[in-house]
Amino acid sequence: MAQADDLGIYEYELDNGLTVLVRPDHRAPVAVSQLWYRVGSSYEYRGVTGISHMLEHMMFKGTERLAPGEFSHIIARHGGRDNAMTGRDFTAYHQQLAADRLAIAFELEADRMHRLQLTEEEFVNEMEVVKEERRQRVDDIPTAVMMERFFATAYTSSTYHQPIIGWQEDLDNMTLDDVQAWYDRWYGPDNAILIVVGDVEPEAVRDLAAEYFGDVPARDIAPPKPSHDIPAPGERRIAVRIPAEVPVIVMGYQVPSGATADEEWETYALTVLATVLSGGSAARLPSQLVRGQEIAASAGASYSPIARLDTLFLFSANPAGDTGLDTLEQALNAEIERAREEPISEAELERAQNQIMADHLFELDSMFYQAMQIGMLETADIGWRELERFEAGIRSVTPEQVQQVAQRYLIPDRLTVGLLEPIRQGGEQE
Repeated sequence: MAQADDLGIYEYELDNGLTVLVRPDHRAPVAVSQLWYRVGSSYEYRGVTGISHMLEHMMFKGTERLAPGEFSHIIARHGGRDNAMTGRDFTAYHQQLAADRLAIAFELEADRMHRLQLTEEEFVNEMEVVKEERRQRVDDIPTAVMMERFFATAYTSSTYHQPIIGWQEDLDNMTLDDVQAWYDRWYGPDNAILIVVGDVEPEAVRDLAAEYFGDVPARDIAPPKPSHDIPAPGERRIAVRIPAEVPVIVMGYQVPSGATADEEWETYALTVLATVLSGGSAARLPSQLVRGQEIAASAGASYSPIARLDTLFLFSANPAGDTGLDTLEQALNAEIERAREEPISEAELERAQNQIMADHLFELDSMFYQAMQIGMLETADIGWRELERFEAGIRSVTPEQVQQVAQRYLIPDRLTVGLLEPIRQGGEQE
């Protein structure tokens, strides 16, 4: 057993390999239970893209003893809520319910961990649901279409280049046998993390987990083969010309994540840089491009270190009025050059650090997001103890370190530029 003195997180491992993480929070008599599997879209390959997300849907379609939909009906009958989510590095299932009903969630999750019942009828019906989800979330939204193609270009060889929901061709050709094989390969206690936050006692949760999950057999799951991107593959550009209302420019630089960085301080410095550029109305991009030069309707930057593979430091902007995307790109490049050429001010650093920590602590006020942070860090191969190090890491960043990461990573050889250039329905560019 391991315990974090500052965070009060307790860690256990069952004999079958299931990791159990518990964080007591006694503010209300409720508990959040989340079961995370180390598999997501970055584990997939062409031909089965979208299969992790499809399996997430099928996990609600019944087991050897439960009818389709019965899992959620049982949780609701006991006053709880449940749902699931798929990411690049994970698939997670979660329930929120009264703390004294935790055994119900454990029993149901343990059942579908190794007794899922997949049928052709449910597969065919659910595949239509997933295809409609793709149409609504991607195909019918011009910026989503552009971003899908942008990521496919920016991640040259990394499996992050494929969409979580899958390519349409792969969905069209996916079979029930494909989904069954994916379940058999990745869903087992030795590839799962059970996280509980709430009005609970750690050892009681461990005993309850052993009672319900202890007999689930391990699958001896092998980790995925490495899928790292080509270092600094050279500048790439795409222009997506489709019917749309608003032009968009996106610029992404290949940067390390918390799992891939050679030096941990770099991820903290990149986090601070993103906040200096985009953290609120006083940040550089809104103040310079939106209110100052008035050439952008919106402008921002973003970076998240929580990823299993190298990730992107992103810039995005929409032009204001008749401003062209080329003018906007020049203005973004000027701000990037400024970050490379001169250190940020002490005032900017302090403001960014305070904002980052305020946002972080606000998230941790929620039991659900406490569990979310733990799960995302674990499945990204960073580890939950990053929560202990985070504040000290952010507070230790210097202006010189922010400049160093800008000089090292915000360079043309690491850049991908994506443009959404609207055309009218007939095909004429606006």
